[in-house]
Amino acid sequence: MPLKRDKIKFIRDRAKSGYQKGPECYICKATEKLDFHHYYSLTPLLNKWLKESPSKKEEDILEWRDEFIQEHQAELYDHTVTLCRMHHLKLHSIYGKDPALATVNKQKNWVEIQRDKHGMV
Repeated sequence: MPLKRDKIKFIRDRAKSGYQKGPECYICKATEKLDFHHYYSLTPLLNKWLKESPSKKEEDILEWRDEFIQEHQAELYDHTVTLCRMHHLKLHSIYGKDPALATVNKQKNWVEIQRDKHGMV
């Protein structure tokens, strides 16, 4: 049976309660229009996991999403940053809508460089 929703939304909906969005943008300290950015973008992370777990079928996502979340605690909750909408959009304009997993360190480096430019060290 085809899914009526994007599979990522099922993961995000379940994982959201554990997100710890900060009170300000890590780069510029803005306090409005804040976004929660995952350095490990959920779409490529989930697609990789599904590829490595051939017994998991997309249509059974409600059955295995807790397992995925448990196995990816660090990626979902620790490797994240709070950004204002402007910086979040700029990061995605550079690395794409769903940045490749190989760009995690580059994204983190970009965020730190932007923070240094704003004198927020």
